[in-house]
Amino acid sequence: MKLFTAATSPYARKVRIVLVEKKIDCEYVDDNPWEAQSAVPPFNPLGKIPVLVLDDGTPLYDSRVIVGYLDTLTPVSRLIPGPSRQRIAVRRWEALADGVCDAALTALRETKRPAQQQSCEWIARQLEKIRRGVAEMSNELGDRAWCSGDAYTLADIATGCALGYLDLRHPSIDWRGEYSNLAKHAEKLGKRVSFAETALPAA
Repeated sequence: MKLFTAATSPYARKVRIVLVEKKIDCEYVDDNPWEAQSAVPPFNPLGKIPVLVLDDGTPLYDSRVIVGYLDTLTPVSRLIPGPSRQRIAVRRWEALADGVCDAALTALRETKRPAQQQSCEWIARQLEKIRRGVAEMSNELGDRAWCSGDAYTLADIATGCALGYLDLRHPSIDWRGEYSNLAKHAEKLGKRVSFAETALPAA
């Protein structure tokens, strides 16, 4: 298998963490889909990463589809529970974490536009989504050891990736200072081999 990825993508990082946790071998191809010479569009018409290309040439996208597939390949470190209610709870966490990443990325892209074309209202709207999302993460986590249930799951992976992305792209958002339970959880996740090996680059 081959994974099209990028060093700063929280979505690609989520897939890479799952690959490490599941002990699945995969070739990594660094790519920037924003560049004209990107090799991504032939595999994903939406021009987004990550894209996982299976051995038979079948491309899988987006990250939620990819991690769902990877978790079925081996019983090692099952990350998505089997029972319906538990599975939905984990996927709901993932949707929340990915939504925080979506808002963070959208706000960042807006700031890259020419100053006269930027919408302060649009940026503020995205930042508010982030703040509400992080607050909900903290509320849902409470004083539990793991995000969903009593074991490490995809919910923890997605949450860790979202918080790490905020550190990279929006360091002014002091989520550690506001939510000590998330700070403690992120510190614990950071000690895992999968998180250490996929750490995002410094800003």
